[in-house]
Amino acid sequence: MDLTSYAELAVLLINSPDRLTGLDGLRSLLEEGRRYRPGCRITRGDLDALRDLREELVTVFAAAAGGDEQDVVDRLNSLLIQHPVQPQISGHDGERWHLHLTEGGRMADQYAVGAVMGLATIVTDLGVDRLGLCQAPPCRRAYLDTSSNRSRRYCSERCASRANVAAYRARKKVNGQ
Repeated sequence: MDLTSYAELAVLLINSPDRLTGLDGLRSLLEEGRRYRPGCRITRGDLDALRDLREELVTVFAAAAGGDEQDVVDRLNSLLIQHPVQPQISGHDGERWHLHLTEGGRMADQYAVGAVMGLATIVTDLGVDRLGLCQAPPCRRAYLDTSSNRSRRYCSERCASRANVAAYRARKKVNGQ
């Protein structure tokens, strides 16, 4: 079972604080993360819980960006205790039987279980250094580095281009050109 898509839920949540201002924004976030089903009930409690989870996940990525592996592991272990996994076999949309990490509980619980378990799997399979915060100032969006050579440093091509152009201009200025 590839849990990278679950880990991407954590990145989506961290990078979407503007969507956590109301239920419509939360619904949009859940739709983008493919976690919303029509008729699914989302509440203010879900919104509050995901705001809290977002803050905790930000500290996980900050610890990873700072190279503090033990802090990352401690924080993820704490989140795994708070959000226990309850795997279930599921079949839907014409797909073969497959595992879902949780089907029960409120929407925020389902989202949290996926995000936290996905990050735990990335950390244990690939390493803490695969969790990052964009290095293009002033951006501090989260990303997962799933590259084969562990080279990702930016959240998007846009930030990478902006940082490269800024570095080029700085070099030109230093060289008097």
